[in-house]
Amino acid sequence: MLDIQLLRKDLPAAVAGLKRRGFAFPETEFKALEQERRKLQSRTEELQGKRNTLSKQIGILKGKKEDASAVMAEVAGIGDELKANETALAAHQDKLNAFLRAIPNIPRAEVPEGKSADENVEVRRWGTPRQFDFPVKDHVDVGTALGGIDFETAAKISGARFYVLKGPVARLHRAIGQLMLQMHTEEHGYTEVYVPYMVNAKAADMPTSLAKFHEDLFKIEGRDLYLIPTAEYPVTNFVADEIVDAKQLPLKYTAYSPCFRSEAGSYGKDTRGMIRVHQFDKVEIVRIVKPEESTDHHEELTRNAEAILQRLELPYRVMLLCTGDTGFSSAKTYDLEVWLPGQNAYREISSCSNFEAFQARRMQARYRDEKGKVQPLHTINGSGLAVGRTLVAILENYQNADGSVTVPKALVPFMGGTT
Repeated sequence: MLDIQLLRKDLPAAVAGLKRRGFAFPETEFKALEQERRKLQSRTEELQGKRNTLSKQIGILKGKKEDASAVMAEVAGIGDELKANETALAAHQDKLNAFLRAIPNIPRAEVPEGKSADENVEVRRWGTPRQFDFPVKDHVDVGTALGGIDFETAAKISGARFYVLKGPVARLHRAIGQLMLQMHTEEHGYTEVYVPYMVNAKAADMPTSLAKFHEDLFKIEGRDLYLIPTAEYPVTNFVADEIVDAKQLPLKYTAYSPCFRSEAGSYGKDTRGMIRVHQFDKVEIVRIVKPEESTDHHEELTRNAEAILQRLELPYRVMLLCTGDTGFSSAKTYDLEVWLPGQNAYREISSCSNFEAFQARRMQARYRDEKGKVQPLHTINGSGLAVGRTLVAILENYQNADGSVTVPKALVPFMGGTT
């Protein structure tokens, strides 16, 4: 959620920042809300002042042993109006907060302006795509031939956009997640956490706008619960409604979880294979930090995600998303795109975002600095990595002419020595 003081102090700058991401800020509505707030607030303060003045008069009259009943009656009348005004002001504040929760974050100045993914900017790339001396297959053909990916059985029991993994391919999938957790906890300093796979509506509205994106989630029928689309939802909420001591920062968490997404609006996209599905596993990395350190932490977290791809020797590139492709809550996002020879293209395998104080304001997540001042935290997270897409990348990049798949060296210990 944006800082209301930013809108009040420099509305043109905020409007211009939001315009960069293609969002038309409803100025007329905001100004009307602010006008009504000022009116209610002014009247409330006026009544409070009048009540205080009359209360002092009552004290003086009683001290002189004079009749104060008329003044007391007036105070009682003011009290009723004041209570009604305070109630109206609180209700209006809720209305103003609802308005603010529907406004996206303002992109950082260095985020390139653009309307779509076509205008994202490549920052760097690592590794050289392998040159094959035989016809390259995609992960569907490779995995199916190995008897390790079964889409037909998944469709029978769950429908489209699901898959079943079997045998060595299922073990390879498990090994990938184990490597990621080991690297993030032992090499990158994250604390591993296990979290609920369902969150309530309040928690779902903290990382992003539930009102805007509820169709992307699976809701539990008859319950105030949603299946998580990423472990970001429960992990970020660790600090909701909390004031963290500055000495505890930064907080660094990693979680392995299944992710559930309805893929609303993706009809006809990536219908083949494991790229876009309703259920997949992912290792999430989250940092909760001081505002002045969030830029450096964002870069470091991105490097943590890259380290997994480097350890697996998978070619990739880092893309800085343009304003039009940056997510609702993010101020700046890097996408990691892994090379898939079966598609002859780089495809997203991780998004690493700095939300600055946007999520923290929604959550009332704050910290007390060294001077005792309470202010919003900054939150950063990323995929470190999507396990299913990493499996896809391994099956395609490590395939052999005889249909076998070489196990990446880093995963051999997790595969019981199988190569």
